Amino acid sequence: MRALLVAGALMATPSYGPSIGQPLPGLPFAPGERLTFEARLGRFGSVGTAVMSIDGPVEVRGQRVYHLRFDIDTRVGPVRVRNLSESWLDAGAMAVLRFHRYEKHPLSKRDETYEIFPAEQRWQREDGEAGRTMSEVPLDELSFLYFLRTVQPEGGAASRFDRHFESTRNPTLVRVLGQEQVTTPAGTFVANVIEMQVRDDRYKGGGTIRMHLSDDARRLPLRIESKLPIAGQSVLLLTSYTPGR
Repeated sequence: MRALLVAGALMATPSYGPSIGQPLPGLPFAPGERLTFEARLGRFGSVGTAVMSIDGPVEVRGQRVYHLRFDIDTRVGPVRVRNLSESWLDAGAMAVLRFHRYEKHPLSKRDETYEIFPAEQRWQREDGEAGRTMSEVPLDELSFLYFLRTVQPEGGAASRFDRHFESTRNPTLVRVLGQEQVTTPAGTFVANVIEMQVRDDRYKGGGTIRMHLSDDARRLPLRIESKLPIAGQSVLLLTSYTPGR
């Protein structure tokens, strides 16, 4: 994600109307960054915590990449749910090389690792299943959140991104709704409100995710909310922040 490479990735992406913005002059995150959230779920209130973190650089197939993690651990009564996403992101090209998804629910468990080859526009899962990507700069759901932190928000029509490495998960439509003042346990901030229309089985084919990013050089995700079909509204609120090195 150096500025020129990110600009190239954006220009290669089809869009509806204006782009969501221009690349920022520098990265707003780095290895060592750690974001901790309180997880809230509908009428149940606070149900656990979530942590977004960056480690590295580490090597994947000879390339130095950032290791992104998003670990959500929640409990409602005796029911515990854990969701872990990991991305190995080439920060220069803003393209993901590996993705790991782990989900454990009372009645199901999923543990999958994907090797992604951006230049060849293909991916392969550890069980042998394979597919094609629609972009030479593919992303997954976690790295896409970091990608949005690298562009300056501008209001306008929805921008379309066909960059999820799984073609059936495209497109993602992104729109800047404006600014709001947001108060979280970490403080009070002026935030840009970003709305994403995503394709995901968890939302019965499609869903809406709304993210508040701080209007400063850090572009911190302050609040992330979505509506799950059965559980209702899910909200993550930033409680603490450790900057990267």
